[in-house]
Amino acid sequence: MKTFTDLIRGLITFLLVVAVVFNCANIVGRYVFLHPFVSAEEIILFLLVGVVFLGNSIVAFEGRQLRMDVFLIMLPPKARFGLETIAELLAIFMSLTIIVVGWPAMQMLIEFDQRSQAADIPLAIPQALIPLGLGLTSVLLCVRIFRRLRAREWEAESMLRDGLH
Repeated sequence: MKTFTDLIRGLITFLLVVAVVFNCANIVGRYVFLHPFVSAEEIILFLLVGVVFLGNSIVAFEGRQLRMDVFLIMLPPKARFGLETIAELLAIFMSLTIIVVGWPAMQMLIEFDQRSQAADIPLAIPQALIPLGLGLTSVLLCVRIFRRLRAREWEAESMLRDGLH
């Protein structure tokens, strides 16, 4: 799994580097050649959408999302485990719901060949980054839940084997 998440991190890094290159090209074009790269800001915006939604999958997998966990910390381990699992299942449900509800819009963008105003990029391409990122989030959260359940199972077996209840 580490290799897969590293691959996603590499893609995110690549998108950020490309965004920086477009930004630099726009700055040089605007202030050195007095001819701005008109579509640069639009392309950067699309790249950042990819960074956010792909990055969300890594954040969710590592459990580093922002949350109010003051109450959670005070709970016993079993209750904490249960609430964290419920929160992850809800995140999966919401991600999949957004994908399903948003899919007709994706189909219309493809069907009507909608394009961005400045860069003339098919809008289905940057729009596809949203379900891709949410789908990755769902998959990685499933892996996270499965791993946590396996770890709990292993702990329980270990305790029984050692005679600890």
